[in-house]
Amino acid sequence: MPINRKTAAPLFTISLETSGVPIYRQLYETLRRTILSGQLPAKSQLPSTRFLARQLAVSRMTVVNAYDQLLAEGYIEGISGSGTYVASVLPEELLETKDKSRKPKSGESLNRRVTLSNRGERLAAFDHVNLRPSRTDAHFAAFHYGLPAMDAFPFDVWARLVSRRLQKMSASLFGSGNPAGYEPLRCSVAAYLRTARAVRCEPEQVVIVAGAQQALALIAQVLIDEKDTVWMENPCYLGARNAFAAAGAEIVSVPLDAGGFDLHFALHKNKNARLACVTPSHQFPLGTVMSLSRRLALIEWARANDAWIIEDDYDSEFRYSGRPLASLQGLDADGCVIYVGTFSKTIFPALRLGYMVVPENLVVVFSAARALMDSHSPSIDQAVLTDFIEEGHFARHIRRMRALYAERQAVLVSAAKKDLAGLLAVPPDEAGMHLVGWLPKNIDDRIAAQKAAEQGIETKPLSVYTSEPLPSPQRGGLILGYTAFSAGQIRNGVKRLAKALTGV
Repeated sequence: MPINRKTAAPLFTISLETSGVPIYRQLYETLRRTILSGQLPAKSQLPSTRFLARQLAVSRMTVVNAYDQLLAEGYIEGISGSGTYVASVLPEELLETKDKSRKPKSGESLNRRVTLSNRGERLAAFDHVNLRPSRTDAHFAAFHYGLPAMDAFPFDVWARLVSRRLQKMSASLFGSGNPAGYEPLRCSVAAYLRTARAVRCEPEQVVIVAGAQQALALIAQVLIDEKDTVWMENPCYLGARNAFAAAGAEIVSVPLDAGGFDLHFALHKNKNARLACVTPSHQFPLGTVMSLSRRLALIEWARANDAWIIEDDYDSEFRYSGRPLASLQGLDADGCVIYVGTFSKTIFPALRLGYMVVPENLVVVFSAARALMDSHSPSIDQAVLTDFIEEGHFARHIRRMRALYAERQAVLVSAAKKDLAGLLAVPPDEAGMHLVGWLPKNIDDRIAAQKAAEQGIETKPLSVYTSEPLPSPQRGGLILGYTAFSAGQIRNGVKRLAKALTGV
């Protein structure tokens, strides 16, 4: 209930309420509004704290606190030996705006002109629709690509390892960590890569990062200057292209053929490129494998031209016929290749842990760049992942997922043959987590993807990943992820996709 109390000077009425808001705060707000409204004009004297406390039947300290807040914010000023007065110039009058008659709402700007850096302007120009995740919840629709089978992940084991680490309460895991990563994890990653991917590395060369995207951003920051030429596959992973474009690189889009990256084309366009970014073991998104002769020629180019090769080995664990191919980095004896990998595809995306293998003479500079960006990845997560690898859970999980993903791919190919005949050709692949479905000639894959979305199907048009038209006879295509979906979800998704594509 409001309690109206008039001051001795009948200039305004102070209304205080018996509410949860402190009395001093109510008094401060009332006096501030009165000053801003002009009822208490500039240079007018306020009652003394003792007088006002007596008039309002509150403690003097309540009034003192309200006056102190007003004084701190510049609404009133004290003159020694004279008293307290409304300030000659109020804080609001010091803020020059184009429209003084309009006060902004909370969180609203007054159309202030924003000046970005050159890098900021390039970031603003990106296709932000394709930078956002398709959904904000955990229930992804078929055929969202790049997601592991989280329904098959051993979360009970992971929870036990987390609990055990927290119970140990090691002080080293709760303080600041090494920007290059938790040392035991670096050792585990190095050992795994030497065995599984034939990568040449020591633990000191491993830099733990917050996923492959951060690795690409760090590489662009450390190795690329504006106007440097970067060779990129066409089509390619958008995150890689955007990382280098944001750094001001001039992108040369290099086509692919049966042997993968067309080095002859790249050399013809600009043989003095600073860097080549490739996915040699399973090209994204087409699935091409770079031939051995191309790999050796690319390494020789980098060696002879003091250039760099980025090997993005994003899903190499999942090869369904034969042993996974050896890495490009394992062929490099001169330290020209920087190897990038991620646990987002093998564990779960929210873990946000990946790794780089860099030449020994680059470890310090990449560690410094990581320290400036976000210091280091959470030590607890790194420690739990180390336990997951060292106790054999990671290797078992990969073996199980290879078998499961091969089954799910077979379901997709079979269902597509049955329900998508004449609408979308979906050939199998020996590796990976998605397939490319090829549309009939003269069908716009963006329109096809939109029609699919109207049926609740999540797929990406192949053209999104191209910067130059694909050479004939390539057609429009749709990217179909299958690893995160059960056989029933895949079959149902194919039926809905068939409905969407009929008549396109």
